[in-house]
Amino acid sequence: MNSTRETIKSIGLLMLRVGIGGLMLVHGTGKIQGFSQMADSFPDPFGLGSRLSLILAISAEAGCSLLLIAGAATRLATIPLMVTMLVALFYIHRADPWNVKELAAVYLLVYVSLLLTGPGRFSLDHWWITKCGNGKCVHEPATSGSPRNSAPD
Repeated sequence: MNSTRETIKSIGLLMLRVGIGGLMLVHGTGKIQGFSQMADSFPDPFGLGSRLSLILAISAEAGCSLLLIAGAATRLATIPLMVTMLVALFYIHRADPWNVKELAAVYLLVYVSLLLTGPGRFSLDHWWITKCGNGKCVHEPATSGSPRNSAPD
């Protein structure tokens, strides 16, 4: 019973990761396609310059979304995505009505949830931990009697 519950939970997290990652990826690819038009006028909330701010937004929206979809470095990948949504919510759309801010708030809520829950069983993170945890994937030198480590005669 517990295994079934964990499987269902992991399927739900997989659907959430793939769904929200795919939706945000659309925003990132749009910024990639419009890079030359946006580079000089993109909002600069941190004083880094428009071009660098756009590159950071693309990195989060495209790069971190791909990591999220794969379930790779999931908790870490949510952090730039959360920052991007906080900027959208409180800087870009600060003067807008709630119905405009709402989408950024929904994305933020999902990213915070994934930060807290992790990616679930159907993820590269889980595979890495179960297959390579505790140094199992670290290459161990052959024993001293093997041909690999024996000195030439």
